[in-house]
Formats: sequence, structure tokens, C-alpha cells
Amino acid sequence: MAKGEYDVVIVGSGAAGLTTALNLADRFRVVVLSKGDVSSGSTAWAQGGIAAVLEPGDTIESHVEDTMIAGGGLNDRATVTYVAEHAAVAIDRLAAIGVPFNVGENGTERFHLTREGGHSHRRIAHVDDATGWAVQEALSKAAAAHPNITLATNLAVVDLISERHVETLRFVNRHCYGVYAFNDATKKVERFTARAVVLATGGASRVYQYSTNPDGSTGDGIAMAWRAGCRVSNMEFNQFHPTCLYHPKVKNFLITEAVRGEGGRLLLPDGTRFMADYDERMELAPRDVVARAIDSEIKRLGLSHVRLDMTHLGAAFITHHFPMIHARLLELGIDCTTQSIPVVPAAHYTCGGVLVDIHGRTDLPGLYAVGEVSQSGLHGANRLASNSILECLVFGVAVADDIAAHWDTLPTPPVTRPWDESRVTDSDEEVVVSHNWDELRRFMWDYVGIVRSTKRLERAAHRIKNLRKEVHDYYSDFRVTPDLIELRNLVQVADLIVRSARRRHESRGLHYSLDYPQTDPVPRDTILDPWSRD
Repeated sequence: MAKGEYDVVIVGSGAAGLTTALNLADRFRVVVLSKGDVSSGSTAWAQGGIAAVLEPGDTIESHVEDTMIAGGGLNDRATVTYVAEHAAVAIDRLAAIGVPFNVGENGTERFHLTREGGHSHRRIAHVDDATGWAVQEALSKAAAAHPNITLATNLAVVDLISERHVETLRFVNRHCYGVYAFNDATKKVERFTARAVVLATGGASRVYQYSTNPDGSTGDGIAMAWRAGCRVSNMEFNQFHPTCLYHPKVKNFLITEAVRGEGGRLLLPDGTRFMADYDERMELAPRDVVARAIDSEIKRLGLSHVRLDMTHLGAAFITHHFPMIHARLLELGIDCTTQSIPVVPAAHYTCGGVLVDIHGRTDLPGLYAVGEVSQSGLHGANRLASNSILECLVFGVAVADDIAAHWDTLPTPPVTRPWDESRVTDSDEEVVVSHNWDELRRFMWDYVGIVRSTKRLERAAHRIKNLRKEVHDYYSDFRVTPDLIELRNLVQVADLIVRSARRRHESRGLHYSLDYPQTDPVPRDTILDPWSRD
């Protein structure tokens, strides 16, 4: 094969991308593209764990019901059941490649299971409070060792290659044939072509001013798929994690859901617990309920944050169960064994995304999407805790199986056009990118945050319209850079979020509107079609 030619191109090197790659690599040559290094995505940041039915007395049906309840009934039950049924096997696969899951306290149970908000049983398998890092490390090591997997880093994908980029005048079937990617080392845009392309690019939480996600969570896959003609769904459902550390120097350190699952309490500055005023489940209520409660108390009392207290659990328990959190907080001058932790909600997870079926297939033949970039029907209006990495693992296998099953029907990539830079120049005003980035994230936080209104959404839509023109003109005139690629995608994703939110005339799950506080009796997905004039 020539340089840049592979069997399958995977965009994203987190749990979704690497799981897909490992399940393809015994038969196919696979390249995995990463914007930064292989472990720079959201997977490594996940503290909690992976949900699965592993405890006597727990059932698949219970996991399904908990997921449906958290998702406001908007989930696709068949998808939820499929994922829950394959959860235990997914954890077995991780254990087999070296993920050191915590074992039961008395040594007889294979896994120590914790409980998180929205779950009716202990079903969270974990590696202390740094599960994501352990999963990422094991998958990265396995992928690096496989001769059929190429890990290509520091490549920011610009757009998908489709039939529109084919170097011929004859008719070509609609299909995804690869990607254009900016190489940060050479400062050139390169082609990577293949019979199938898998988007595993994560979510878009960096569209907001405050986020628990790494800087690369800029909605790249969602924006690229939309530009290539794929429908997106449920973009109005942005999960805000209730407990992000409030600190002047550290903006995105997450305090895991498991702290509340093990008995952590939310307090006002005077030490008063307040969750009982909002939900009988108190701190174990689903994330959207807890985030809105904290937001309400902050606005009611004019606070900058609330506090999360686990001192009553004892120092030995805290250091054993939450060693990473304890150590990081100590570095910042907070001893969580004797002090409560200042916390505030922050954008955490994109529940909507590129519309896919049970095999991860999108509207564009040859293009698949896995994990947070997709809307598979698993999460509905709100993701249940510890179902995120699980989705990556289960759908990574499903996508790999579907590509293998249909390999003979996937066309060999035709000759495609190289990236054209003949009509652009180097930018002499990079400040435009940083200014627009800051403006976008501020007004999205103010107008399209935890609590919304029609007027706020209209204000956001007006500002997005102006930003889209500025970014389009800038993109047309100047050579691409990683920052410009991300800004272009963020503006597109912000538009999709606002358009979706304006269409939902109810409050459900993560979407709460002051103008439509009721919940409609029949749940309906919001689906946006790029081919529609609506």
C-alpha cells in the first residue's frame, strides 16, 4: 500500500478508537489518528468506572431500567439492552489485556463494585479512582504492540473525504473514502484513505467556558459528519457534571461521582445539606438533578460554589478508595480527609451526536461513529454514570464486526484530490481565532447552560450567526491551523446545540427550559438533517 493508504482509518485514540482498532487488526491494516499524543483524549480523564451486572441480585433488566430512568425515557430500549448484555464481556476483555480492576474487599469477589448516582445496585467496576487512565494505558499498550495498527499522533483531521473529492468526472457512489488531516510536524494537510472510516473523536464539552474535558473535546467528528451530510440527534442534551473542583488555577479537575456514591455530602458554606429539598435520593440522584440543584443554590444565594464533604468517611477509607483525588487535592492545599471540597458544575458529556444504528453505521456509507461522538440511543436525555466507557467498548466491537462482515462490499478508494492551498495565505491575525473562541465559550455558558430560556437561546443563535460568517471567511482566506480547525468545528457544534434546544418545547433530562417546564407524555428525539432546508 502507498503512504496514507490503509484498510480502515480511525479518528481518535481513546477507548472507542482503540477498541475498534484492536478488534479489526487481526484481519486489516488500521491507522489510528490522534490530535495530540495517544492518551490525550477524554478516556484517560475518567475517574469513575464501568457499569456492568456483576453482583448477585443485580440483573440486566435493572441496569436497563436505571439507564432508561436517567435518560428521561428517551433512550432506545433495544440499544440499552444490547449494551447492558455485553457489559460483563467487555470488562473481561479489559481484564485480559491487563487492566488491574480492584478486587473485592474480602478477596472472594473478582471485582470490587462501587455505586454511583442513578444506579440501584453496586455495579461499577473500577481501578481505584483512575479507571480511565488504566483503561487507556492497557489499550494503548496493546495497540502499540500490534503489527497491523499504526498510531499516528499530532494529526488534526480537517474533513472527511467523500465522493465529492474523487478525481474523475464519472459517477461515483456516495461513500466515505478517508480523511484530510493537518500534520503538526510538517504543517501540511495529508490524505489518509481507506475502505472504511471510524469516527471516535469524543464529545464537544469545550464549547462551554467551564468543562471537565481535555482541550481537544471540540466536537470535531460531529461537525465533520454534519458537513459530509450525516444527520445528528439530541444535541441539546449536554451533561454538566455536578462536582468539578472550584479552584483559581485548576479549571477542569473532576471529583468523581463515586465520592457521592460512597456517602459524600453536598453542603452550603454554612454546612447545611440541601439535596433533600430537590430529590428524595439526595446526593444519589442522577447528575442532571444534582447539577440543577447546585446551580439553583448558587444563584439563590449568590455563591461561587458549594462544598462536597467526605470527611465523615474517615481518612483510611478516603485514601484507599480515592488515592488520586486525595493526592491531587493535597498538591492544591486541600486535605479532603479533614476539609470539604469546593465544587461547581461544569460541562462534562455530550449525550447527542452523529446518528448511528446498532452497528455504529452513519448515514454516509463507509463511515462509522463510536462513543461520545455518536447518538446510539444508549443515553437518551441524560447519561447514567459509568455507561460512557462501556458504550465505547461495546460499540467498538460492534463496528469492527460490521466492517469485517461487509468487507467485500466496501469499495476500494478511487483516486482523490490532494488538499488545495493554492488560494490561501498564512494568517497575519491569529488573535481573531482566540478572540472568537473565548466569545463563543462565554455566551454558550451564559445562554445555553444548565437552565435555558427562549430568549437566551435566541441571543445565542444571533451571536452564532455572526461568528459563523467570520470563521467561514477566515477559513476561506488562510491556511488551516489546529486552532482554526477546532474553532470551525466548535462554531458548527454550537449552532447544532442551539438549533436542537430551540426545537425542544419541553424540559427533559439535561434540557431544562424556564419557558417549557413540563415534560411531554411521549418522548421524541430531536433529529437535524443537513439536507433539509428547515
